Amino acid sequence: MNIFSRFKDIINSNINAMLDKAEDPEKMLRLMIQEMEDTLIELKTSCASSIAEGTKIENDMHNAEEIASRWEKRAILALEKAQEDLAREALAEKIAAEKEAKRLRNLLEENRNTIKESRREIEELEEKLSETKARFSVLKEKEERARNEKRAREQMHHDTEARFREMEEKIGRMNGWNDISSSSSYEKFRKMEKDDEIEKELRKLKKKAGK
Repeated sequence: MNIFSRFKDIINSNINAMLDKAEDPEKMLRLMIQEMEDTLIELKTSCASSIAEGTKIENDMHNAEEIASRWEKRAILALEKAQEDLAREALAEKIAAEKEAKRLRNLLEENRNTIKESRREIEELEEKLSETKARFSVLKEKEERARNEKRAREQMHHDTEARFREMEEKIGRMNGWNDISSSSSYEKFRKMEKDDEIEKELRKLKKKAGK
């Protein structure tokens, strides 16, 4: 595909539609930007070449015009010297030089139109490249915000879990203390009940023994 075909494809491309279909929009935009930059370099190189070519054509045209002017002066000189045949030869050279100058003039006009079109294409592509880069920056910012929000949610979740664990441990310690306290009280009451039962049995036994 030549440079002008690529340029038309890029300019006519619908970036929004392409982004909607892309699995990885960031990667697609990066590739598009690279393609645009490469095409822009080629367009500028081609334009610079056309400018250089135009300069050469213009110089050649001026040279042909000067040659035509010299042959006209020679034809006049030949007529002044009564050398009509020589004047005809000079005029033939003058006509050939004028034709060459006209051909180069037309070529120069085409060259200038080509340069004008190339500059228009460069400007149009630079504008689309700028828009694509701006879209890429917006996409990167959105992804960065999404990553930051995700990190914040994960940190919040981590902090919440840590607080819950801390509360569970505290409640566990409290329950453990209650269990210990309950166990201690239970043993005390059990001992008191046992001692009381023993005292009752002792009194019964004394009574039975007549004491």
